[in-house]
Amino acid sequence: MKPRRVVGLSRGYEEMDGANVPRPPGSTGVGAGPPTSAAGSTGAESNGDRNGAAGGTILAAAGGVGAPEFELASVSVVPDDTYTVTQAVNALGFGWFQVKLSLCVGLCWMADSMEMTILSVLGPALHCDWGITRYQQALVTTVVFLGMMLSSTFWGHLSDRYGRKPALTLCGVLLFLYGLLSSVAPSFGWLLLLRGLVGFAIGCVPQSVTLYAEFLPTKQRAKCVVLLDCFWALGACFEVALALAVTPNLGWRWLLGLSAAPLFIFAIITPWLPESARYHVTSGQSDKALNTLEQIAKDNRRPMLLGRLVVEGPSGSRGSFKALLGSSLRRTTLLLWFIWMSCAFCYYGLVLMSTELFGGKNKTIVDGAGEEPGMIDCQPLATTDYMDLLWTTLAEFPGIFATIYVIERFGRKKTMALQFLFYAGCVLMITVTEVRVFLTIILFMARGVIAGLFQAAYVYTPEVYPTALRSVGVGGCSALARLGAMATPYIAQVLFQSSIWSAVSVYGIFAACASVACMLLPYETRGADLAH
Repeated sequence: MKPRRVVGLSRGYEEMDGANVPRPPGSTGVGAGPPTSAAGSTGAESNGDRNGAAGGTILAAAGGVGAPEFELASVSVVPDDTYTVTQAVNALGFGWFQVKLSLCVGLCWMADSMEMTILSVLGPALHCDWGITRYQQALVTTVVFLGMMLSSTFWGHLSDRYGRKPALTLCGVLLFLYGLLSSVAPSFGWLLLLRGLVGFAIGCVPQSVTLYAEFLPTKQRAKCVVLLDCFWALGACFEVALALAVTPNLGWRWLLGLSAAPLFIFAIITPWLPESARYHVTSGQSDKALNTLEQIAKDNRRPMLLGRLVVEGPSGSRGSFKALLGSSLRRTTLLLWFIWMSCAFCYYGLVLMSTELFGGKNKTIVDGAGEEPGMIDCQPLATTDYMDLLWTTLAEFPGIFATIYVIERFGRKKTMALQFLFYAGCVLMITVTEVRVFLTIILFMARGVIAGLFQAAYVYTPEVYPTALRSVGVGGCSALARLGAMATPYIAQVLFQSSIWSAVSVYGIFAACASVACMLLPYETRGADLAH
């Protein structure tokens, strides 16, 4: 069996004709230094032989009575044998390291989901407690999305400049601080300011997906990123259950305070988050990247690769927002901005329309401009209202698992395009029936597919951008998504009241156009390594 030289050879193995064969004790692999025999003597080759052309031989024999004998053929010894972070992550596979990271990032997503879900129950509670109007309730939601939009590119730039870990650590601390302070806000103005700052901190949450994706092997990346939405749905369900248990008895202040608990836990564990090995390599800190890869090998119980860790490609303009609109990325960036904006526009629009269709507007929203707040009767959310919110949230789980199944078979582009078309069909069907059961089925199907679509976008976006621009690319997309979320209340609540057909037509047209945009994306990333 004739051996051949390999790049990034696993520690403890020689690769011979495509098979990994264990090396005997005392021998070394490519790039590991001078070979030794079992007795501890150095190999026969000289330094000139090791640093010269291929053909140097490695000889080793097991010594001692009863010791097994090994026969090694010659291998090429070239000091420049190299491997990249992508090759290392793929070789080390999915294991305990990724499981721990999944739980940490999942907790971040749960906390984000809780802060977003609380908006659906905070407005009615504030109306009863402070007598705010319908438009003031909408403003509470608007300032959160405004803060998220303004901060998305800031967090992306910070992550690409100083690392994913410092950005997420600061995010966790600020989220907990502003979330807790919101619970003791003395006035509506202070509450708006603090919720806007909460939104500013939430803008960093998408960077957790960037960090997560950079540690995932190619084969598992899409499934794992999509499964993150399970933590989102779990956080939303937990928030609704918490609101049901706390708000009727203790009020909205206790709800805001208790909702900050997961943020406190996340802030505590962020110092133990690993920094991205890709970030370390592209920023010239290869020694730190190597330490991280060795930790992955240890946690996953895999042999560490031998050779020299190298940068996967030119880093280009690090963290530059302008580079996103360069000639090579302009088309991708503009299309993704529209796709992300449509995702948020359609997702939050469906949430608001569901409340309108189920009659929630008669209970929790002030319907009548010019009326004084004190003249409006307060009717807090009932148990049935909370249960409707819970069931709607549970509809996301089948959407997540369906996306996992489809995304690896049809690819990212086709999956997103089909989901947008399916969503468009569902929302247009809203106008053809008033039967509550049928309407509920339509809304649940639309909620599931748009939730899965959001995660498909989260899979595709980090894959298509190079490492140096990955965080700022995701941050830019997140900013446009918040713009769509800020605009959707005017369609789902204002226009919907005057004309249901006009409102659902807007969502149908947006979804159809976004479907075309998905197919126009220049790259399909299914099965591909992360861009350098």
